[in-house]
Amino acid sequence: MIANMGDNPSLRALNLLGQSADELRAFAQSLGEPSYRGAQIYHALYVERHFDLANFTNLPAEFRKRLAEFAAVELPRIVRRHVSGDGTVRYVLALGPGGHLQKAATIETVIMPEENRQTICISSQAGCAVDCQFCLTATLGLVRNLSAAEIIGQVLVALDDNSAALKPQTNVVLMGQGEPLLNYDVVMSAVRILLDPNALAISPKHVTLSTSGILPGIERLAKETVRPKLAISLNASNNEQRDRIMPINRKYPIEALLETCARYPLRPWEHLTFEYVLLGGFNDAPEDARRVARLVANLRAKVNLIPWNPGDLPYEKPDPRRIEEFRRILTDKGVRAFVRYSRGQDVMAACGQLALLENAASV
Repeated sequence: MIANMGDNPSLRALNLLGQSADELRAFAQSLGEPSYRGAQIYHALYVERHFDLANFTNLPAEFRKRLAEFAAVELPRIVRRHVSGDGTVRYVLALGPGGHLQKAATIETVIMPEENRQTICISSQAGCAVDCQFCLTATLGLVRNLSAAEIIGQVLVALDDNSAALKPQTNVVLMGQGEPLLNYDVVMSAVRILLDPNALAISPKHVTLSTSGILPGIERLAKETVRPKLAISLNASNNEQRDRIMPINRKYPIEALLETCARYPLRPWEHLTFEYVLLGGFNDAPEDARRVARLVANLRAKVNLIPWNPGDLPYEKPDPRRIEEFRRILTDKGVRAFVRYSRGQDVMAACGQLALLENAASV
């Protein structure tokens, strides 16, 4: 029997968000209801996208009233919107203390509208512990891991806030604050709900997890039956370079990373994505391009070249001619290569810029 939350202020109402369908069925049964009530809650949350229990009209009114005694739907709260001239929106979101005595935190989420889709970039941690030297998020350090509710909540908040202008397709990329594979179990719980046809029903082709190269996490992900696409931040053409800008390379060097990638079981439609942030005068030389081509030559992979986005760090944007030469060398070597110019730079919403900076227009 679940104790009444009002009898003990130390007990928190269960956040229904982030609970799996099975967990919600078990919760319904713990309240003396048939298990299918849990499935109805799941449907109301993710298909109907109701966040007020009073609007869960697929549940009997009496059960809704009782449910409110023990549960709630707690979403991240929008503190500020920074709107770019290109339509990108960077959200600063406040998180409550969460479970397990986790402290309150602030994170960022970005939505990028396009002609036929919107892409939502979400965080998996508040801050980041990986300390990539070219990334402003690293300056925050790690505050804490996010819960499944907080991860999914970012997607729901962004969709709800843009509900009047949503396009048919939604892409989700775990490329915001944090290293997803260092919060593995929670991230995968959230991803399963994102991909569940009975929940948010986003195709695995449209969800991408980006990692700095946490090998045990990649190996675990390889065994998942339901999983997102995998993107790996390479950002260097040899270990000496990568050690300087990505300290994680000292633990998981390029050779070990590529061996793990070679064993990764790709689906028929899938390619590994290697992200390569071009730092002017550091890793953008033609010799770097040739080395990168050799590194990925035997993999079913593509390379996304990302010109470094400005920030208060000791790096430079690459020359456009160097960018094109780098891409051309990869292409000539048979490597699929694309230049990805980040959107939202004017509001610090681009790759590597998420550091809770407020020196941008907001609404």
